[in-house]
Amino acid sequence: MTTLREFTCDDLWKFNKVNLDPLTETYNMSFYLLYLAQWPEYFTVAESSSGNLMGYIMGKVEGTGDDWHGHVTALTVAPEYRRLGLANQLMGELEHISDKQHEGYFVDLFVRKSNDVAIGMYKGLGYDIYRKVIGYYSGEYPEDAYDMRKSLSRDTGKVKMKPLGRDIYPHELERW
Repeated sequence: MTTLREFTCDDLWKFNKVNLDPLTETYNMSFYLLYLAQWPEYFTVAESSSGNLMGYIMGKVEGTGDDWHGHVTALTVAPEYRRLGLANQLMGELEHISDKQHEGYFVDLFVRKSNDVAIGMYKGLGYDIYRKVIGYYSGEYPEDAYDMRKSLSRDTGKVKMKPLGRDIYPHELERW
């Protein structure tokens, strides 16, 4: 049995195993605490009946006007719990919060261009590629990202997920 619950400070000591995936972005402790303090409703963990952390999602709400939206900052599931639908459940929770609690227009996320499995999963959940962000992921091997979006109930015409039609660079991204 899987339980979805809000992430707590104590979970920071238990989630290293979940983060040991080369496609998972790992942040410093203060970054996680900032999200937990500012957007606790957007930080959800999947926990097994034995108390093991199976995965988590963290996000935030940002933007102004008709760009008000939920954003997925990180989504990861431990390898031994993949293909059980946990990522779909976690995404559904974040989408519900963005739609019903914060009345956002859409949810967006960034995914590595090479991460075909995740891109396929997001497309299956109704996300479309909005634009490519050139060199979004830095490091030893910089990589482009896709900015993917899914409209929520306020965006009845699905206007906010129509492709931008051009690539952008990270410095062109809107900042909160």
